[in-house]
Amino acid sequence: MSSQPDTWYIVQQSDGQCDITHTQPEDASSPASPTPKQWGPYASQAEAIAHRIGLIRAGHCRPR
Repeated sequence: MSSQPDTWYIVQQSDGQCDITHTQPEDASSPASPTPKQWGPYASQAEAIAHRIGLIRAGHCRPR
């Protein structure tokens, strides 16, 4: 059993769409690759989905 809490993140892809992931995104180690925008952590997947909808409505993410 894991001692880490159940956390969710929103990560913006290079095409502007945002994905919801269960693991914390890795920081880009290469200076040539830009660090993607990310939001979170969120306590549940439902909370992350609700925030992603808000990001789409605010124009920060493209809808699928």
